[in-house]
Amino acid sequence: MATEPESFRDQFVSMFQSAVDEVVRSTTPSTRLTSRPGLDNPFVSAAATIAQLKAQGEASLPDVAPGQIAQDAWTCAKMGLDLMEARARGDSATAESIQNDIRYNVCDPAWITVIENYMQYFGPDGKRAAIPYRRAAAIGPVTVPLKAGATVALIADWGTGTQVAADLLKQAALQSPDVVIHLGDIYYSGTPQECDANFRKIVDAVLSRDTKDVPVYTLSGNHDMYSGGAGYYGLIDTLNDHARLQPASFFCLRNDDWQFIAMDTGLHDYNPFTVNDVVTFLEQDEEDWIVERIAEFSGKTILLSHHQLFSALSQIGPPQTDGKLTAYNPRLLASFRRFSQAATQPISAWFWGHEHNLSVYQPYLGLTRGRCIGHGAVPVLVNGPENASDPRVVNPPALQNVLLKQANKVYMHGFTIIRLGQGAQKAQASAEYYESTDGTTPMFTETL
Repeated sequence: MATEPESFRDQFVSMFQSAVDEVVRSTTPSTRLTSRPGLDNPFVSAAATIAQLKAQGEASLPDVAPGQIAQDAWTCAKMGLDLMEARARGDSATAESIQNDIRYNVCDPAWITVIENYMQYFGPDGKRAAIPYRRAAAIGPVTVPLKAGATVALIADWGTGTQVAADLLKQAALQSPDVVIHLGDIYYSGTPQECDANFRKIVDAVLSRDTKDVPVYTLSGNHDMYSGGAGYYGLIDTLNDHARLQPASFFCLRNDDWQFIAMDTGLHDYNPFTVNDVVTFLEQDEEDWIVERIAEFSGKTILLSHHQLFSALSQIGPPQTDGKLTAYNPRLLASFRRFSQAATQPISAWFWGHEHNLSVYQPYLGLTRGRCIGHGAVPVLVNGPENASDPRVVNPPALQNVLLKQANKVYMHGFTIIRLGQGAQKAQASAEYYESTDGTTPMFTETL
């Protein structure tokens, strides 16, 4: 686990980490399926430290490499960041000066090429590029067919491109899923190169999609949109054949008795200055589209998103005037209430990711089963902050006693298998939760 770089909910530093990854891949090509470079590479190690410092608000970086980081790697990575910052703010003179420094230093010229290419992912204001979001009117009332009695694998926050991710999918494949749905986040920034190397190549190889018919769908997370959706939309347009094509960042998979409705919460998770204060929401026409799909359907509905409706562990939105935090996203709660009112049967469950842990909640705010399954591939330390409750949260949701095992001071990763009933059992379904070390025996099973 120590070889995996940390990721950050920060658009600029994520783009920087993506650029460094591409520099490393271009200068030291790998033939491995999981080709994402790790912390054993000096440039990745330097970039991870720089990203951490910048995410913590450090205005300037030291010229001398900290700790055990190689000085040459630190110098090149730091100049790469300086070049990206200069280009983002439109400072051509400084950018050209940095380029000259790179050319006449120990750094590979690939730094200049990659950084310059990456400017296409920034808008004219130096922030995130415009996202080619698809409106509800453009896709119409389309639903994607789902076979009766389907077995559906859910994974989340999985697109790391690491061996851990590939191994987890291999375990999920033991359940012979008919469909795989990823709840979003292809790291670091969802660039075309990352969507290909960290997602497409791995799912195609592990699921043997050249010989097996296994449709794959993926939601929009915040990391997918850090590059302006540059890789994401090309990915969803080519993952499946025309009959099972994912039409947009929101979609509906449906058979006669069950439907999965995926929503786009990644579009509006963007604030380069106050990352934790973001309260993401759905576009109004997307919300209306989902209401229509629910209202017209007599069967049961399972909701999917990247972001959480509520949390006992993570900050959602800015603190109130008294410093307290709300346990839920008020805008997504308003959407959920519309969905519930439109449904002919209660919403069966809502699965999300974003937080890199497994949280099985007691009923809360009218939702019977809220499930965070973001423990797909990103390492979470046992004593780290991601699993610590925040005393500022008012009336947090209660968690069921479903706990992941630990290994080497890190929590296990995992996935979820949804088994839909058919025939006399068509109105029934189950959710099975598996850990990464055993794809044959669930750690927890529930009826939906």
